[in-house]
Amino acid sequence: MTIDLKEKTSSEILECFEILHVEAGERVEVEVLESDIESIGYKAFVDLAQIFFMKMLTPITKEKRIILRFIKLNENSSFHKAEKSSEKYGVESEFFTVDKSKQFSFLYHYQKALEFIKIGDKKRILNLGVNKGDEFKVIKNMLTCAVSDSEEVLLGRQEFESKEFVGIDYSTTAIEYAKKDFPHSNVEFTCHDINRLSELDLGRFDLIISIGTLQSSNIDFNATFMSIYQNHLERGGAVILGFPNCRWIDGEMVYGAKAPNYSFNEMSLVLKDIHFCKKYLQQKKYRVTITGKDYLFLTARKIA
Repeated sequence: MTIDLKEKTSSEILECFEILHVEAGERVEVEVLESDIESIGYKAFVDLAQIFFMKMLTPITKEKRIILRFIKLNENSSFHKAEKSSEKYGVESEFFTVDKSKQFSFLYHYQKALEFIKIGDKKRILNLGVNKGDEFKVIKNMLTCAVSDSEEVLLGRQEFESKEFVGIDYSTTAIEYAKKDFPHSNVEFTCHDINRLSELDLGRFDLIISIGTLQSSNIDFNATFMSIYQNHLERGGAVILGFPNCRWIDGEMVYGAKAPNYSFNEMSLVLKDIHFCKKYLQQKKYRVTITGKDYLFLTARKIA
């Protein structure tokens, strides 16, 4: 399907996409002028693709024209629609193919959160909903990859190995995968229900991380968060919580939280939980920041 949208306004282009009917896997080519791109920008078209569950492919230049290419995502290909079980997030699941750390909008803000809480000073780190351990890999890379001298690389590796990492997840196969991927003696993975952390002798941690887990439908968010803070966070410890403001459709991270009973993006529940945590931690004398885009990061460190 080819559409001529040369010299159209943003409103006219949006209206055109709203009435477009395409099937999963179908390609759409949009012809615009170079001057249109200079006026509107490529980013606007990337956002347009996400709004209508499409993936923008590499544009083609023809003289003074630009061919923008899109492919419709399969909205039924998503781990969000998988059956609710412990292996909804296992190695055979759609979720397991997702690597958030390859998405710049996730990686950048997560790294900034780790810098804010001074990850180099933390000794015991707990990740709730660790899955295959992507967040631990980012920490490891931050400590070792930004240097060129071999002696400094060794020091960075020693810094990683001097810390104790504990990851908890309900998926048996994900935990077994993570154990093989992190054979380090300072990294421990346990398959367990976050609702029953009291059954584990975890102790307290300098940093607690949870990305996209505490809002699960089988978890009482407020009560669980307060329990984690009271029972497992070291005095003066830090917190990083990631709240998904996106959906994963056909392997693509698509901006916008989806709430029950709404056909469009709706952020009330996300903002409600963030507000609760922020207020709770501020009462405990924490400095709290809210950053990010596709994932909203609540990052908290104790005020000196």
